[in-house]
Amino acid sequence: MPWIEQVPIGQATGLLKRLFDDALRRAGRVWHIVHVMSLNPEVLRDSIRFYMSVMMGPSPLTRSQRELLATVVAAELGCFY
Repeated sequence: MPWIEQVPIGQATGLLKRLFDDALRRAGRVWHIVHVMSLNPEVLRDSIRFYMSVMMGPSPLTRSQRELLATVVAAELGCFY
């Protein structure tokens, strides 16, 4: 896996700090997929909004079906997230 520079969680300020704080409240940690976007907080914010819409927004699929679909796709692609 390539090395990608990341802002340390304790050094985050402004929008990035708010996003990290939200992640900590939501999941109890800052997951790698969130942390890796730390150099561009606006993109991180939009990525989280997109994820929340896909996984939590109105859909003909249940929440469980969406999670199962995401898990199967991640496993098929060899994604460790």
